[in-house]
Amino acid sequence: MRILLSIVLSGLCIVGFSDFATAQQQMKSPPATVNAKVGGANVEIKYSQPSARGRSVMGGLVPYGEVWRTGANAATIISFDKDVTIEGKKLAKGSYSMYTIPGEKNWVIIFNSATGQWGTQYSDDKDALRVEVPAGKTGDFVETFTISAEGDHVSLAWENTEVKFKVKG
Repeated sequence: MRILLSIVLSGLCIVGFSDFATAQQQMKSPPATVNAKVGGANVEIKYSQPSARGRSVMGGLVPYGEVWRTGANAATIISFDKDVTIEGKKLAKGSYSMYTIPGEKNWVIIFNSATGQWGTQYSDDKDALRVEVPAGKTGDFVETFTISAEGDHVSLAWENTEVKFKVKG
């Protein structure tokens, strides 16, 4: 009986490990990193990429007027190698959690000095900077949330919405 129990438990461990490995390979919101020179500063952005998967995103899955972790899973981290201005407002070099408050016409981009927390653990008393930018439309449907950087702008795009903020080093 002990041998049979041992074999069954061993089998469960193998099946459990196999399921864990498969889950790791099929993450619904995989991690992504952007490294770019933006507006004269080196910028690194680490975030997770949720996909629409048939859901209504802006104003639905991501409600308007509420703080959003700007991606999935852990808080999105943005780092600058030198002091910068974001939309003309000063921000010291360093790493920040980046949150947003989406709106139909405008978004608030938040740079929060607390880092390393799960994405929903937000406290506005740690905000280092908030800027408001207009919301625009994408040319094509964007299935997977994407952050990109080019020239002097960082862009956030998902579904039919794109938001950009200007960085100057």
